[in-house]
This record gives sequence, C-alpha cells and structure tokens, in this order.
Amino acid sequence: MINFEALFKVSYGLYIVCSGDKNRGNGFISNTVFQVTSSPARFASCCNKDNYTAEFIKESGAFSVSVLHQDTPADIFGRFGYKSGRDFDKLEGMHVQYGETGVPIVLDEAIAFLECKVVQTHDVGTHWLFIGELVQSEVVDDTMEPITYLHYREVKKGLAPKNAPTYVDKSLLEKKETSSKFRKFKCTACGYVYDEQEGDPSNGIDPGTLFSDLPDDWVCPVCGTEKEDFIEL
Repeated sequence: MINFEALFKVSYGLYIVCSGDKNRGNGFISNTVFQVTSSPARFASCCNKDNYTAEFIKESGAFSVSVLHQDTPADIFGRFGYKSGRDFDKLEGMHVQYGETGVPIVLDEAIAFLECKVVQTHDVGTHWLFIGELVQSEVVDDTMEPITYLHYREVKKGLAPKNAPTYVDKSLLEKKETSSKFRKFKCTACGYVYDEQEGDPSNGIDPGTLFSDLPDDWVCPVCGTEKEDFIEL
C-alpha cells in the first residue's frame, strides 16, 4: 500500500530552473534541485523529458537555478509551473540576467541563484537527471527565507504540476462531496478556490455557474492557471 501523504513528508525547496540564451530561453518550477558533491560543487536537476526547458538544457549544456523565497506570489508559480513555454515567452517582462554560460537567470522573487554547466545526463525514465558543475553563484537577498514544498502545500495550498517528479494524480487527492448542490474546485498552483455558488464576478462569471459550464479558456483569476489543473474539493 502506498500512502501518498507520506511522500509529502520528504523535504524539498522550490526553484526556477532556466536554460537557453539571449535569443530564446525557458524555465520551469522545480522542487528537485540538490547538491551532489562539494569538490567540485555539483548540483542535480530533474526535468521531465516533455518539458520544453529540457530541450534548451540539452542544447546549451547549462542551466541556472533561482532560489525562491517564502512570499513568492502565485503568478510566478502559475507562469513557470503550469504553463508551457511553447505557447508563450515565459521570460518576457521578467528581470533576467545572463550568466557566464549564456543561460538566462531569473532574478524576480529570487534570494540566490546558481549557474551550472552540465557534466552528466542520466535517463531516469520519464525524466532527465542533469548533473551540473557550479560555475557561479550569488546571493540576491539575504533577508528572506527560501520557500519549501511543504510551505507551498500547507500555506499556499499548491500542488506539484503534472510534469514534476513529485506529481501525484489529482484524482487520488480529490475529496468529493455529493450532499451539496454546488461544488468547489481548487487551483493546484496557488490554492484559489472556485465556488460554484459564488461564481467569479471578476471575470463576469455569475453566481451559480457550474465549473463544467465555465468557458474552456477560463483561467484562475489569481495566477492564470488553466481550468484543467483545478481539483474538486
């Protein structure tokens, strides 16, 4: 028997992992970045094979890691965790600098960053495990605490996106109530709850509108996450 709640007890941080160059780049929210050796300093990052950023890492041979703080706003998780860079430029409008390897480094909401050159790539099934040797690192803000995945889940009420190594099928987490006429659905990125009884007045959705009747292009009014990434409460 597997109790998925036990998996959530394993501690992780939350980061933006980026790659590419000044012409085109992409990034994603990762909770699987960790140091593997100290001399030389090497870090591992796990990336889904379908993730757009994986293409950039394999092409450039480098990646950056932006360490996020506890008060990182929901729209950052929505942008980098629940949307595809194939559909829009995630880095447009962001505060980005380019490292020694030429990869983009996102400074928005970052308290520190790492830049790594890939020295090993391992096929771990659904994901690539990239091992990178540290080429530079900087502290951006030493007054704030780094965010953990536990904080993200318990305080911000978010869940890992589908491509994350720690993703759990949302159907296994849904707790459905059939006694009420109206239902509630939670955004897995930021924790916003769509209550059918209240609707979404900010987007012109009337009270009493069923979640299934929302337009296909409706998105979370807080972070912009798509309708399909909501779970029923």
